Amino acid sequence: MARQERAVRTRRAILEAAAAVFDERGYEAATIADILSRAGVTKGALYFHFSSKQELAQGVLDEQFGEGGVPPRESKLQELLDVAMVLAFRMKREPMLSAGARLSLGPEMREIFGGGSVPGWIQFTEDLLVQAKAQGELLPHVDPAETAWILSACWAGVQIYSQTLSDREDIEYRVSGLYQHVYPSIATPAVLARLDMDTDRGSRVVTEIQERDNALPEQEPKPS
Repeated sequence: MARQERAVRTRRAILEAAAAVFDERGYEAATIADILSRAGVTKGALYFHFSSKQELAQGVLDEQFGEGGVPPRESKLQELLDVAMVLAFRMKREPMLSAGARLSLGPEMREIFGGGSVPGWIQFTEDLLVQAKAQGELLPHVDPAETAWILSACWAGVQIYSQTLSDREDIEYRVSGLYQHVYPSIATPAVLARLDMDTDRGSRVVTEIQERDNALPEQEPKPS
């Protein structure tokens, strides 16, 4: 068990170092030497977990979905908004998410990663919108697939503009504004009135997640 825990910690340290380097320098300029120096691990340890720079970058992309998770909500529109606001809150604090966005949205990244995490986020958004429609949260004209594409594209545009113009200092305000503009065109009035779209929603949900995780009992190690 101790060996497995060390391996998990080492893998995570390598990913975090890779994310920081990719975020600062971009995929093409980043080198394995940069990542090794940042992670403080041996070349053998890195190659035990990742066979190449591309596999490292894919690992960073795959972490996107775990980092953005929120507790399930009765309202799926609220749940979708919570994911967006948590990502906005964490993106300016955690290189893993910021690097994932850079790896996904760079024009040269399509050939390397096939769109990065973008297809996954579109599908994730569509799945929640399908659930929202099934329980009567959406207006009759709303097509979940079409709306998912538009919402995902708008979110990506907001974070790019925020990064360009304010180094993401205003990203939570801008993402909140996006949903306050879009949701009235897709949500039923009764649902819209109950949604919490405040600028600080992301920080409050992150606190909720931390309190939930701290309250969970530690799992006993499984017998080997």
